[in-house]
Amino acid sequence: MDFFSTETPIIGMVHLPPLPGSPGFEGDRDEIRTRLREDASALESGGVDGIMLENFGDAPFYPDRVPRHVVADVAALAETLRETVKIPFGVNILRNDVQSALGIAAATDGAFVRVNVHTGARLTDQGVIEGMAHETVRLRDQLDADVAILADIDVKHSAPLADRSHTEVVGELVERGGADGIIVSGTGTGEAVDTTVLEDVVDARDARGLDAPVLIGSGVTPETAPELLSVADGAIVGTALKEGGKTTNPVDEAAVERLVASVR
Repeated sequence: MDFFSTETPIIGMVHLPPLPGSPGFEGDRDEIRTRLREDASALESGGVDGIMLENFGDAPFYPDRVPRHVVADVAALAETLRETVKIPFGVNILRNDVQSALGIAAATDGAFVRVNVHTGARLTDQGVIEGMAHETVRLRDQLDADVAILADIDVKHSAPLADRSHTEVVGELVERGGADGIIVSGTGTGEAVDTTVLEDVVDARDARGLDAPVLIGSGVTPETAPELLSVADGAIVGTALKEGGKTTNPVDEAAVERLVASVR
């Protein structure tokens, strides 16, 4: 991921409030746009290396393709994000609409996307979700999009349908699925990653000689970051950067600075 200015990137989360059409939408697009600008500016000023834009407030989530109006709103907000910051950004459309995320990123100069289930299948609160790597990678080629695919392994808020070794799954994600990076998370939003799992994934990546960074996808704090990032290649951080450590709160620039300082 040479679009980052460091070998150990910290990607801060912009968790969007409920968008139009979702149960919690409060009727004000301008307020959502203002919140995005404030959160993104605080993340960039605090020193993160990139930003992930996500429709976090849209629960309950569609299992795969989201409606057209969601794509339109996130695309408009991604363009606002592009105009607000100078650092790279990416898109995640929950629960697993990576094709929409890829289209939005390609249209707005986004650098990467996150896909929760890229290969295989997982049991989630949306039911069984199956990976669509065969469509995603082909779509990226069709769009001629220079967008990296960051794929989760054992994604949070899910369970496996069968026990498989990380060596197998890592190989399928990268070698057969075409993922550019691997994300290892805890069991839920803000939950700490299992360090044994993290080390196992990194070992599996190294054993196969793969050129794919391993990122931590949840639970990183200023206290745990130094040790975790001695193993992983970077991290996606949301909850620890929010006011009061609450995921839905605004970004706290001082918290961003503390986390970045602990890493640097």
